[in-house]
Order: sequence, then C-alpha cells, then structure tokens
Amino acid sequence: MLDLLRTRLRQHIEPVAMPADAAALPPRFRGRPAVRDASDAENRRSLPVIDLGRSVFAPEELSEDDHGAVFTRDYRMATRTREALMTTGGELALAAALDARMRALLGRSLRLRSVAAGSCGGCEAELTALGNVVFDMARFGVQFVASPRHADGVVVSGIVSANMRDALEKTYNAVPDPKIVIAVGACAISGGVFAGSPEASGIPSSIPVDLWIPGCPPHPLTILDGLLRLLGRAT
Repeated sequence: MLDLLRTRLRQHIEPVAMPADAAALPPRFRGRPAVRDASDAENRRSLPVIDLGRSVFAPEELSEDDHGAVFTRDYRMATRTREALMTTGGELALAAALDARMRALLGRSLRLRSVAAGSCGGCEAELTALGNVVFDMARFGVQFVASPRHADGVVVSGIVSANMRDALEKTYNAVPDPKIVIAVGACAISGGVFAGSPEASGIPSSIPVDLWIPGCPPHPLTILDGLLRLLGRAT
C-alpha cells in the first residue's frame, strides 16, 4: 500500500474535475452533434431527426454540407428517457435526478452490477476506465459489485442477444427493490448497428430503464456525467 501511495505522489496524476473541461478530452473526441443553422425556425422544420440512441458517432453520420451539422466536444448526452435522445438541432433534455425518496435510500453511495449482454467489449472497457485514477468514480461513492444481491441497480451494455436475455432478466430480478437500470451504449439502447436483427433487441421492454447513455462506446466522462446527474450531483 505504501508503494502505491508513493507511486501516486510521484506521478502527480489527479482525477479529472467534474464538470470536466473540454481540454480533458482527446482531439478526436466526437460529442453531442449540433446544427449551426438550427436557430432559424424555417431551417429547423427541414432538419432531419438525429437518433443518438442508434448513432455510432461516425463521421459519415453528419455532413457539414447538410445544414452545417457537426460533432461538438460536449460529452454531456445522458437522458432519462429514450425519446429524449431524438434531436434535430442537437439540443437534449439532459438527465434529471432521481426522486428525493430514491436518493435518500441510496444515500451517498451507488452499487452497480454490470451485465455485458452481447457486446464487442468497447463499452466494458470504458466502464472499467471509470475506476482508474483519471476518472475515479469511487470518489463519488459509485462502485461496481460482483453480485446483483449487493447492488442498487444494473448497468447493461451490448445488444442483449437471445442467449443473454434470460441472464439479464434473472440479474435484474435478483437486485433488491427499489432498483435502477442504466443502458450504456448504442447496442443496449437500440441494438446499434445490429438493430433489426433477431439477435439484437437492445434492452427488452420488460426492464424499465432509468438512464440512457448514448455512444459507441460512450466516453467515461459521458457515463460519469450521467451517473452524477441521476444522483442529483450535477446540473
């Protein structure tokens, strides 16, 4: 333990502050899309609807020649409803906090069970990064646990394949009530690029979702911002 503390002091690595500055993001980061001419009412009526729940944030999805659409460096994209991920000009109704009763029950901690329900591993890599010294979600009282019976909720990533649906539902049912569900990534939200396949349903309607975090995969800051908003610790 002393060796670990000495290493931390020698490296001078501090967790990123929240809310984070854009400088904390890599140059190639693609965040919330925006349309430069969306302020004009006539233009807004002709704008296509962007579904962030299906977006993989590829350059081909937006074109500057089409209404001046660009990816911004805004990592804040988590919402409380699936419908809120549908946008024209790029505006989003960011996630609101859980009700006062639920926040009182959670106190200052949140224990989550992660379920990779048919994933490429990208979302899980970003979820794992939340525990490192850069993002350090434990400082906010958020941790992953091994058993759903020790959890306050479930984090779901992946397309929810036919072979994983039963496992996901059993995990959800094993979490004591009241509980929360967090959908991480395009695959969990909508099936992503596999939407329409019988093997890629996204989270089934039998499981109510409290927080939708878009991305392919979402950046750790996007996930962390969503969690803090859900807990009422970000505005």
